[in-house]
Amino acid sequence: MLEVLRRVIQEVNGARNLDAALSTMVRRIRKAMQTDVCSFYLYDKELESLVLMETIGLRTQAVGRVVLPLGEGLVGLVAKRSEPLNLEEAQMHPQFRYFEATGEERYSSFLGVPIIHQRLMLGVLVVQQAEKRRYDDEDEAFLVTMAAQLAGVLAHALATGNLLRPALAGGQAMFKGVAASPGMAMGEAVVITPPSDLNSVPDLVPNDQDFEVARLKEAIGKTRSEIRAAAERLASRISAQELALFDVYQQMLGEAALADEVEKRIREGQWAPGALADVVRRHVQYLERVDDNYLRERAADIRDLGRRVLAHLQEDTPSTPETYPDNAILVGDEISVAMLGEVPRDKLKGLVSVRGSSTSHVAIVARAMGIPTVLGMVDLPLPRLGGAPVLLDGHRGRLFVRPGPELKARYESLIAEEEALSELLEHEQDLPSATPDGYSLPLMVNTGLAVDANALLKSRIGGVGLYRTEVPFMITERFPGEKEQTKLYRDQLEGFAPLPVVMRTLDIGGDKDLPYFPIDEANSFLGWRGMRVTLDHPEVLMVQLRAMLKASIDLDNLSVLFPMITNVEEVDEALRLLDRAILELGEEGITVVRPQVGVMIEVPATIYQMDSLAKRVDFFSVGSNDLTQYLLAVDRNNPRVSSLYDALHPALLGALLELAQDAKRLNKPISLCGELAGDPAGALLLMAMGFTSLSMNAPSLPKVRAAIRRVPLSDAEQLLEEVMALDTPALVHAHLDNRLDEWQLSHLMPPRD
Repeated sequence: MLEVLRRVIQEVNGARNLDAALSTMVRRIRKAMQTDVCSFYLYDKELESLVLMETIGLRTQAVGRVVLPLGEGLVGLVAKRSEPLNLEEAQMHPQFRYFEATGEERYSSFLGVPIIHQRLMLGVLVVQQAEKRRYDDEDEAFLVTMAAQLAGVLAHALATGNLLRPALAGGQAMFKGVAASPGMAMGEAVVITPPSDLNSVPDLVPNDQDFEVARLKEAIGKTRSEIRAAAERLASRISAQELALFDVYQQMLGEAALADEVEKRIREGQWAPGALADVVRRHVQYLERVDDNYLRERAADIRDLGRRVLAHLQEDTPSTPETYPDNAILVGDEISVAMLGEVPRDKLKGLVSVRGSSTSHVAIVARAMGIPTVLGMVDLPLPRLGGAPVLLDGHRGRLFVRPGPELKARYESLIAEEEALSELLEHEQDLPSATPDGYSLPLMVNTGLAVDANALLKSRIGGVGLYRTEVPFMITERFPGEKEQTKLYRDQLEGFAPLPVVMRTLDIGGDKDLPYFPIDEANSFLGWRGMRVTLDHPEVLMVQLRAMLKASIDLDNLSVLFPMITNVEEVDEALRLLDRAILELGEEGITVVRPQVGVMIEVPATIYQMDSLAKRVDFFSVGSNDLTQYLLAVDRNNPRVSSLYDALHPALLGALLELAQDAKRLNKPISLCGELAGDPAGALLLMAMGFTSLSMNAPSLPKVRAAIRRVPLSDAEQLLEEVMALDTPALVHAHLDNRLDEWQLSHLMPPRD
């Protein structure tokens, strides 16, 4: 039976489309189980009914016409109970219902199993036989296994529109992705394709290496010009902070990065296109393994640059439209910053991409430009979208294709409300983040690029709560030297001076290894990460600490943060290295001030070592994203369990409250950097707990500031008391929604279903 199962699954997966797969499946199952009938019923959530979608054995004219409400008939009973039903005489069961159109009066035996994907009912798989037959355990196990295999295929088909539910009249469909830039827009889908395919470049040996190098340099030069032109088109529409992201593209094209390595491959005997494709693929494959979303998204930048250079090497032109509609929603497999600059700004209303996340460069620029953006929409059927009317919800990460009149009317109202809110909040951005009863809570930003500093942002924040130092380590072929690092850190410290800047030491390891420093582990989340790596390689950490200290001379706004701390011994050893760096610089005639030192609270073990840690450090910084994953044992990048990841889980809120209380008792500042800080309701809870500052991505500042300015500390403390008495995340979310409604602050939260 296992061999039969393997063959059936293989044929289903190899079918040209879902309809063919369903047809193949019911026929193969009927043959394998030696029964008379095999049928598939699709569950329609909106109708709360099951529809006969495919059968072999029943009358074909019944397909699409037989509809069973949930709980009605034997099929409806299987779906309602979410468990198999095995009957020798089906007509004797009190739930049996006869449909004349099917001709099933001839069949006595019945076995039905539910098709469930991630707790969602998708349908029911049924076999029937004319003779009385009690399907045995092996039969039932076979059908249950087939249903489990079909669940994933079916879920994907429904999401991509390859199988529309019967209730979706007019072709309206909805797709989900990652909310990358807030806002809502209505318009026409414009599908764009990448300029070249890096995966279809043949390997050829060049006749003239010098000619290939010259071709490469010419192609890079043309790409530089493209990037420069795109930047110039956006120059008047985005701030220097976002505009500087184009400089990062230019740096990646420099001789010290991609070009140098590609030229080396050419000298080793590859032609220019092949050498370029190999180098780009290697960088991309490495970056895509990284756990940190911000760093992983650099793969998109490398891939886009590689495609552009390859297009010039192949003398192709980028596949972008010559004209755009007035309300263009740009849709593509992967959208880059450069592509964004090629579309007239007055016509660009939204962005949708199959790849990418909220930390990508295109997301950063889109947020700065106020363009609603949804990325990571993996189930998007790109070829079928061109020219379709669409509705984009950047708050909830949704794209509606061919929306109906009611949905359009609802979103027109929401869009008008949002425009009025944006205008109101902009007037408050230079005002203090203080409550009506006079309590002040500093708001900080998370940064990751040396170019993130800008004058506009400085007037609106209390400093940088987290600067990721990994970037320079990711874009080079080796560990960057002390001089290189010093310049990068100096740019960041000077850019925000005199505001404090918290620099996290190198946070690599596990699935965050470097191309020149590979790490292979079975369980990367519990492996060689953060301080565990840098303490094992003090020569790396010492260079970084020396560079940070030298960069802070005469500025004195540096704070050093140690990540992934589990034991106090790790802190002791790190502090010894810091003191040694200060001493070494002193011996070289360089006098530096010892910076404030903190530890990241992201491993649950540190919650119970606060007293010991407080004797050693000046401040605490809670990494709520990792702490949530570790505390709840949930990998939020795993779609099977990502729904369990919830920063408002009562257990996590209890841990955060305990941390804030401990920090207050120990007289130490405590900050939180993570998504919870950027959520207005979450920020109110953290303020009530006693967190002394919150650090978030810059786009979250306006709404968090607005919430703090409108809710007295006393009311926030009462809210916290109410929330801490609740038992489930769902109750917490519902209570927060109700309270914000009462305070007339629901407009600060994303639109609800």
